[in-house]
Amino acid sequence: MSMTDPVSDLLVRIKNAAKAKHKAVDVPAAKLKNEIARLLSELRFIKRSSVIQIDGKPVLRIWLRYNKNDESIISGLERISKPGLRVYASSDDLFKLQQEVGTMIISTSRGVMTDQQALKANIGGELVCRVW
Repeated sequence: MSMTDPVSDLLVRIKNAAKAKHKAVDVPAAKLKNEIARLLSELRFIKRSSVIQIDGKPVLRIWLRYNKNDESIISGLERISKPGLRVYASSDDLFKLQQEVGTMIISTSRGVMTDQQALKANIGGELVCRVW
C-alpha cells in the first residue's frame, strides 16, 4: 500500500513517539523528510537524525529531546499544506503569519527552510508544517 502523505506520516510518528516517551523513531527516508529532520535538529526540537539501512532500505532515525521533567521539547506539530489542498505564501504573507505560535517549515525554490530564513531571503513557498 502506498502512502499518500509521507510528511504527515513523519509528523504523526514523531508526535506518537514523543507521547510514548521513546528515545528514537524510525521513518522511511526521503529527501524532504531528511530536510525537515535537519531543520528540527537545527531548531533543537530533536537531538539529531541520520539515515541508516534496515533490511537494505534507507530509514531515517530521529532521536527525540526531552526536558528535565521527561516532557517532550515538541509541544505540537501541525501539517499545513496537504496533498488535497496545497498552501503557498509569499514573503509578505510570511511576515503576517509570523505572528502565530511556533516556527513554520517552508519548501522554497532555494530548498527547505524556516519562516525566519525565508523572510531574510525575501522568498515565499509552500507551507509544509508548523512546530512549537
